[in-house]
Amino acid sequence: MARVIGEPCNIQLFETLESNVRSYSRSFPAIFSRSRGSTLLTEDGRKIIDFLSGAGALNYGHNNHQIKAAIIEYLASDAVVHGLDMATPARLEFMETFSSVILRDRDLQYRFQFTGPTGANAVEAALKLSRKITGRQNIISFTNGFHGMSLGAIAASGNRYYRAASGISLSGATFMPYDGYLGLAVDTADYLHKLLMDESGGVDRPAAIIVETVQGEGGINVARKEWLQSIQAVAKEIGALFIIDDIQMGCGRTGEFFSFEFAGLSPDIIVLSKSLSGYGLPLSMLLIKEELDEWRPGEHTGTFRGNNLALVSATAAINIYWRSPTFSEGVHRMGEVIRRRLKAIASQYGDRFAVRGRGMAFGFDCQIAEIAAATSRKAFEKGLILERCGSVDEVVKFLPALTIDSETLDQGLEIFERSLAEALKQSWVGVT
Repeated sequence: MARVIGEPCNIQLFETLESNVRSYSRSFPAIFSRSRGSTLLTEDGRKIIDFLSGAGALNYGHNNHQIKAAIIEYLASDAVVHGLDMATPARLEFMETFSSVILRDRDLQYRFQFTGPTGANAVEAALKLSRKITGRQNIISFTNGFHGMSLGAIAASGNRYYRAASGISLSGATFMPYDGYLGLAVDTADYLHKLLMDESGGVDRPAAIIVETVQGEGGINVARKEWLQSIQAVAKEIGALFIIDDIQMGCGRTGEFFSFEFAGLSPDIIVLSKSLSGYGLPLSMLLIKEELDEWRPGEHTGTFRGNNLALVSATAAINIYWRSPTFSEGVHRMGEVIRRRLKAIASQYGDRFAVRGRGMAFGFDCQIAEIAAATSRKAFEKGLILERCGSVDEVVKFLPALTIDSETLDQGLEIFERSLAEALKQSWVGVT
C-alpha cells in the first residue's frame, strides 16, 4: 500500500527497508522533517540544535534562504541543471567568481577540475594526477588521516575499521606520523625528511604528500604552521606534489576560506567538497596549478561533474559571505567563544579532558570512547546533535554552522555540559 504524502513515518520501516550500513540514523534515532539555520525539527515536534552541520557540508546552515533564492531562480528559468562538463553560464560564473573573490585576493592561481560529486572522487583524481605527472606510485599520508571510502582514498586513510571493510589488500600509500603524534618533543616533519632523503630509508619516493591541516575524522588534530611549512618544503625537495585535503576544513571552517592560509602555503593541488556548494548539494573539485594540468581530454571523467545547480548555490555563497573580511572575522570571534567555553568545562575535571581546534572546528577529547558515546547520546536526548571522531570515537566533535547565532550556540554548549556531567556520573570511571 502506497504511503500518503504527509503521513507520519514509522522509523521501524527504515530498519526493514534500508541497508545495515546506515550510521547517522542509528546515532540520532528520529525522523527529521524540516530544518532551518542551526536547528532541525522532528516529525514528533522536537527541536534539535545541530552541531554536526551535515558532517561539515552545511557551513552556512540548513536551508539558507539567501542561497535558496538563487537556486529557486535558476530552477524557475529552465536553465541547464545536468550538462556533463559542457560549457554553461552557471559553470563560467562560478569559476570567474571564485577566481576573482577567493583566489585573486590570496594571490593564488589555479585551474578548476570538477570531479564526481563526493570528496572521495576528488581525492582519487588528485592521487591519479600526481602519479601521472611524476611516474611514481607511492603516496605519503599521515596517521589518523581520512580522505574517503573509495579504494584509492581509503588506502591513504588510517582508520583500521574503514580499511578492513575494503576486503582487499590496500597498497600505494606509506603512513607517516602527523604533527604531535609522537609527542611535542619529536619533529615528525624532520623524521619524514630524513627517511625520504636516506637511500636506505625503505620508503619509495612519493608521487604526492597529502595532508589535512586539521584532521576532522581523526580527532580534530591540529597541525602547527611550522610543521605544515616543513612538509610543503619536503614535498618540493623530493619532487612530489603537495596536496591539501580541504574537504571538511575548507570553505571557512577554520576562519579563512582555505584552512592553510594561516601558514602561507601554496599547495600544488587543493581538494574541495562538502560546503563548497553552500547548500548541501553534491559538488567537488580540484584546484590544480596550471603547469601541473597534464590531463588529456576525457582521461578522467564522470557523469556528475560540476552539477550546475550546485555551482549556482556555490556562487551565491561566495557572493554573500566572502566579498568582505567580515564573515571570516565573525567565524574567528565565535570560535574563540567555543574554545573558552569548552576549556572552562574541561577545567572542572582536572586534566581528564583535552580541547583542540581551530576556527569553528573543535574536539573535546574524552580519552575514553564510552564517555564520548554516552555524552553524545544524552545530548541528543536533550536536543543537541554531536558527532564523535578519533581513532576509537573518543572525541566529541563540534562543527556548528558558521552562521549560528550566539543564543543557539550557548544553548547547545549548555546541553553538552549537562550531558557530559550526567555521562560521567553514570560511568564506571566516576568523577574524582
